[in-house]
Amino acid sequence: MSTDLPYSFQFLESATETLRAIAHPHRLLIVEMLFQQKSLNVTEIYERLGIEQAVASHHLRILKDRGVVQVRRDGKNSNYSLTSDDYFKILEVLDKVLD
Repeated sequence: MSTDLPYSFQFLESATETLRAIAHPHRLLIVEMLFQQKSLNVTEIYERLGIEQAVASHHLRILKDRGVVQVRRDGKNSNYSLTSDDYFKILEVLDKVLD
């Protein structure tokens, strides 16, 4: 394998896992909502998406496990936010190339 490639195979494997984690319409919408609102709790997320709480929690767990979102406890509420606004840039790039 050539060593002059800009990205290592290990990095590309990690990138693939991150892309796989966000590669669902609900998860992409969660990324967009969190970019716009900065922080939302699970109730706000599932109500805005029109899905069941358990489904929203499942999607949030996938995003959290991959490091896309972080959770902050506030009493009974769990508030979610993006770990980096750069995740939203993925949507912006896709909007340009799929236009």
